[in-house]
This record gives sequence, C-alpha cells and structure tokens, in this order.
Amino acid sequence: MTSQHMTPQDLKTIIGSGLLSFPLTDFDAQGEFSAAGYARRLEWLAPYGATALFAAGGTGEFFSLTADEYPRIIKTAVDTCRGKVPIIAGTGGPTRFAVQCAREAEKAGAHGILLLPHYLTEAGQDGLAAHVEAVCRSVQFGVIVYNRGQCRLQPATLAKLADRCPNLIGFKDGIGDIELMVSIYQKMGDRFAYLGGLPTAEVYAAAYKALGTPVYSSAVFNFIPKTAMDFYKAVTVGDTATTGRLLDEFFLPYLDIRNRKAGYAVIFVKAGALLVGGVAGPVRAPLTELNAAELEHLDDLI
Repeated sequence: MTSQHMTPQDLKTIIGSGLLSFPLTDFDAQGEFSAAGYARRLEWLAPYGATALFAAGGTGEFFSLTADEYPRIIKTAVDTCRGKVPIIAGTGGPTRFAVQCAREAEKAGAHGILLLPHYLTEAGQDGLAAHVEAVCRSVQFGVIVYNRGQCRLQPATLAKLADRCPNLIGFKDGIGDIELMVSIYQKMGDRFAYLGGLPTAEVYAAAYKALGTPVYSSAVFNFIPKTAMDFYKAVTVGDTATTGRLLDEFFLPYLDIRNRKAGYAVIFVKAGALLVGGVAGPVRAPLTELNAAELEHLDDLI
C-alpha cells in the first residue's frame, strides 16, 4: 500500500495491530550512510512480522542525520519494503526542520511520520502544540507524536490538537509517567492509537497493556527479531511463563549493562546487530562504542 492510498485512519489501524520496530541506520566505516547495507537490513527484518518499521527513528540515529541524507534514507526504506511492510519516517528537531523532513518523507512515499522531540529548548504547552500542529498541517498522511524528553504534552493539549489536526492519529509514550498516561488515555479514549515507547519496551509491556496500550516498538527486533516477536505474542495472550523466562534470561541482564552509560539504548542495538552478522557500521558522535568486556557480555546474552 502506498502513502497515497493509505489514509491516516488506515495508519492508525496498522500501528494499533501489532509489534513495531525502528531499524538502525547503516553507516560505512567512514560513518557515511550506506544505502546497500540499509537495504539488506530491511530485507532481513521485513519478513519477521512487524506491522510497520520506523525509518530514521531514534535508534536509527535521526538526531545525527543531515538534511541531505534524510530523504535518501526514507526513500531507500520505502523502495526496499514496498509491498512488504509500511514505513513510518522519524521526524523531529526544530519546527521548520521537522516540517521539511515531514514533507520529504511524504514525497518519498512513507506512510506516515513519528514526530520526535524538538530536543534542547524548553517550551510551554502552547508552544509544543504550535510545533505539533505546524508539522501536522504540512502533510496529509498520518502523524504519531512521541511524548519524550522536552516534548511532554498534557491531556488538555492533546485534546486541542486532536480537534485541530485530523491526521494526528497516534500517541507514543517514552516518559513512563503512569499517572500522565492514565490521564491521557481516559481523556482521549480511542481517538489515538497508543504505543509504548520506553527504551527496551518489553520490560514495560505487561504494565502498559493493563493501561490500554498493548502495542509497543521493539529495539531488540534489530538483532533478535524472532525472540522479539515471540515475546510480543506471549504478552498478547498473557503467557507469563514465556515472558518471565525471557525477562530473566535476556531482558533484565541486558538492562543491567545497557543502563551503565547514557546513550547505550542505541549503542547496544548497533552492537547487537554486529554480533549477529549484520554489520551496521559505527554510531555517530556524541554516541560512543562499547568496550570489549561489554561487547562480550552482550554476545553471551544473545
């Protein structure tokens, strides 16, 4: 299905129906975008059953990409996954840059966008609303807003945006404030499709399901996609034996080393891809690589 034939409501249905993931962006040894490597990654991941993939998302190092690279990355994802899995493009940063990216993503044939935080500057609710509305109004396809970092939208703000922006169809939570999440869900009901978006979302999956948010995006899908799908299916049917085993054997030990340093939520995923044979190249500054002991520990877990 092309973006021209997928309405925002179609996208809402898709993102609410199953596991999502955000592939790494492949770089070569010099740190330049590798379209061939990225296409191979997407071809490998596409058959495993994710309902959509986020191209150039947070784990795809959106924050490090240039305006010139961005359209090539989205187009590579769309062309590679056409007829296999929908592509949702990561978008973010300053409002005008976010609008530019959103338009480029729509032009490239993406099926919607995930609006990441604007990063540094603090802003009040009116300013955040103006930022989200400007991006929504710049495109026709569906928009998912990511509540994380400096973008912390409150229920009343989301209600106003929902009235003004019919194509704002999704809400992804990366904060983990249970009171806020309950308040948003109670106020907005089924107006949005809801996604869990905390790093290593599997750890929070059962709790978020109880909050009315049964769907999440998985980072480890990048290197253990079958296990990621098995865990999601177990959460869906309430198979606590399987989820408990995988939490004990992999996810909690993974968190133990992942939480040692800021930025490891992305770095560990790229290292995992390396260890399973899907070399994705280095991360870009300000991220740093794992040391040998950490890499060996991750290899043991995998």
